[in-house]
Order: sequence, then structure tokens, then C-alpha cells
Amino acid sequence: MATLLPPPKRPKLYHGVAEPEPEPLKASPNVVVQFVNEHDGTPIAPAVNLPANVAREGLEVLVNQLRTKDDDEHVPFAFHVALPEEATTPNAPTRIVISKSIEVDVLSHASHAFSEEDVLVVRCAPQSVFKVRPATRCSATLSGHSSPILCASFSPTGNLLATGSGDTHVRLWDLFTETPSHTLTGHTGWVLCVEWDPLERKLASGGHDGHVRLWDPKTGKPLGDAMKGHSKWVTSLAWEPLHLNPSTPRLASSSKDGTVRVWSTATRKLEYALGGHTASVNVVKWAGGGLGVRVWDARGGKQLHILKDHAHWVTTLALNTDFVLRTGPFDHTGKRPSSDEEGDSSIHLPSKDTPHLVSRTPELLISEPGGGKTKPLTRLTGHQRQVSHVAFSPDGRWAASAGWDSAVRLWDCSGAGQLGKFVATLRGHVGAVYRLAWSADSRMLVSASKDATVKIWDLKTYKIKSDLPGHTDEVYCVDFVADKVVSGGRDRTVKIWKN
Repeated sequence: MATLLPPPKRPKLYHGVAEPEPEPLKASPNVVVQFVNEHDGTPIAPAVNLPANVAREGLEVLVNQLRTKDDDEHVPFAFHVALPEEATTPNAPTRIVISKSIEVDVLSHASHAFSEEDVLVVRCAPQSVFKVRPATRCSATLSGHSSPILCASFSPTGNLLATGSGDTHVRLWDLFTETPSHTLTGHTGWVLCVEWDPLERKLASGGHDGHVRLWDPKTGKPLGDAMKGHSKWVTSLAWEPLHLNPSTPRLASSSKDGTVRVWSTATRKLEYALGGHTASVNVVKWAGGGLGVRVWDARGGKQLHILKDHAHWVTTLALNTDFVLRTGPFDHTGKRPSSDEEGDSSIHLPSKDTPHLVSRTPELLISEPGGGKTKPLTRLTGHQRQVSHVAFSPDGRWAASAGWDSAVRLWDCSGAGQLGKFVATLRGHVGAVYRLAWSADSRMLVSASKDATVKIWDLKTYKIKSDLPGHTDEVYCVDFVADKVVSGGRDRTVKIWKN
């Protein structure tokens, strides 16, 4: 008996229409790709011919195999292609980030600047081996201050938070329980700045009363009387880096009275005062090379350089060593150094002898204060109103600037050939942007604004990754450590944001 064949399947109908024929797979073109180091433009390997639809993850595996290093450690990379000058438009990104594949991101780009016949120069930037999770929710709203919160700073380990307010108090918060730890009373005016010792042993605060105070964060008690000497309010504080003085780091304070004073924290006595400024000193930075826009030798207070190419007031500074000097010997493992010497040896500064310094007014200047040159290396223009804050990324490859024009702008500081090149404008705020902070892996940027929001930006897409509304008034300060973000402002509340 012959075997009967089953009846044919009934064709599927979609609203009475037969199922469409599947589209044949498109053949992907092959392209010639030259992978180069983002920092100096040197080729990683000879040019390779590969399909244009290879995913970004596949490119990362390929580059790790092409590298000539002997180590077997897998290094994550970010890839981008620089747009030619004739294909760029004002205020548009000057590079194409490869997030999916060369075919989708580069060959199909709206500028049509590249074709499959071109040799594509793909710049490879090594990324952090760890990845910070973006904050997406408010885990705690902490009240206690009775006036607007003017400054906030995580401790180097990220276990404690210090906030200063117009109510003349400094408050410490325990981030394990997200509850108040201590209230530090002693100032008689607004608390304008708080700064942690690199080993988290002491906390310094400066206020509108012109006094600088030291506190024990474990007990909340003051360490002696206030350090007096400024005739007007204190504008900023800076600790001496741990690798320069691991046992008793000194403290520098700047003031509206036009002076910078360097204090011994062991004796709470003034070591020397730095004069020469004709107006308010708005910020002081202690660089990793022992240099303290006037540049001073911290060993004796001798003036080294005067950087005076700005046409307006200089209201803040940033160093590309800020992150490593702030976090000191602490990292994501939570290990604490057993001695000052061990903490000293665990700090690794960038390879360059002198840090780059960004100073800002309505324009930004990048200078190299220790290189014997007093002229800026480059001038960064583009903001339509005053620049309120600038910050280097932890890896030193980016500089971000926030302005009263509601925009955040990114600048490429990775190599000498591209130093200060405009990368992209981050738009989304509807009010002035007051403050910026970077994630530890340099993949995200957080901004605080007059529009009462905090926004986290993704540097792959140059778009908002997380929008964090919740404040009822202007947000004056923000900080980022591990996967936690803190913000505070005019509504007198501290908000902690987590993933």
C-alpha cells in the first residue's frame, strides 16, 4: 500500500492578504579598514579587508587579536571615524561612533561622506575594563538642611557624603543606610565648599565667614579651632596630593580677598600666603607634579607662570589628573591601604610629566603649565553664553563644558594632533547647566541644571541615557561615584540616585 502524503498546509493570511515572500538577504560589501590608535594615530596593524556588516563586538575581538602585545587580557574598545571637514556642519558631531556596524553607522551615515571604495581609518580607544551602571531611580531623598544646598562631595571610597548649605551647617550622610551621620556646626556663614582628605581621614570646609575648618568624619567633631586669615569668603579648597605628602597633606584655600593660603593640617597654622591676584581667586587646584591662572611652586610659594590669555574673568579650572588625585589609593575593589606609604605607591598619574589645565570664561583655553610655555595650546569656542563648569574625564581623553546657554559640549583631549577638537553638543536641558560630573569609566556624564533636572548622557550616542527629574527647584551640585549619583539644590533636599 502506497504511503499517503500529508495535505499541503493552508497558506497564512494576514488580514486577508497572503504571507509576503521573505526578502532575500542583502549582500554586504567588503571594505578596507585601517585600525589606528586614537591617542597618536599610529596603526595597530596593517589594513584589513572585512565585511562591512561585522558587528561592533566583532571589531573588538578582531582588534584584540591584531594587537602585538603579548598579554592575553581582553581590552574593550570604542571605535569611531572622523568626519572630513567638508562634511561637517555647525554644532553637529565631528565623528561617527560605530555602535552597530560599519555598514549601518558609517556607510549609511546621513553625510554620505564615505563609500565602500574608501580606506576607512577607524580610531580605536581603549575603554575601562569595568562598566558603571547608569542611575535610573531615586533611592533616597534626604532632608535636614534648612537652606539651599550649595556643595556636595562623595568621600574617596564612596561610603560617605558631605554636603554644605546656606544654613551654615555641614552634614555627613552614611550611604550604606542612606541616613544622616553627623551634623557639623561651627561656621557662621554659608558653607561654600567641602573637600575630603585623599585617605578619608579628614574633611575640610570653607565658608562665607572666611574661615577654614577641619573635621573628623568618624566622630563629627571639629579638629581644633577654625583656621582664620582670609578677610573675605572662601571660594574653594584643595588638598595636597597623597603621593607628595602621604602622612600630613597640606590644604590650600582661595578667597574673594585675592589670596591663596596654604595651611599645615598638623598644626593648623598658615605656612604661606600667595598674593599677586588683583581680584577674587575663584578656584585653586593642587596638581600632581607639585604645582599649585597663576602657577606656583608648592614647595616655597614661588610664582612660576602667569597665564593671562583670557579676555574675561577666569572662574574655574580643571586638571586632567583631578580624578586620580581625588580617589587616591581607593578603587572598585574596596581595598584600603595599610599604611601611608602603601597608599602613596598605589597612585598612578598619567604618563605626561605635566597635567593639562583647562581654564574657562566664555571661551576655554587648554594650557600646559609646567612645560615652560605661557601661551595656550588651544582655544575652545562655541558656547553662546558664559561657561559655568569644565571637567576632564577620569581617563583624560575628554573635556566637558557646561554653559548658561543650556548646552553641554564635549572636546577631544586624547592626542596632541587633536587636542581640544570639538566633538559634540549635548542638548536636552531647558535652563542653564551649573555642574558636571563623570562616571569612573568615562562612558557617562551627568549634568545638573537650573531646570530642576539631572541628566545622564551616553557618550556613544551623545544622547540622554537617563533623565532624573524629582527636584522641585534649581539643582546646584552633583557628584558621581561608582553607580551612585547625588544631587542637591535650592529645594533643600539631597537626592541619591542608583541603578
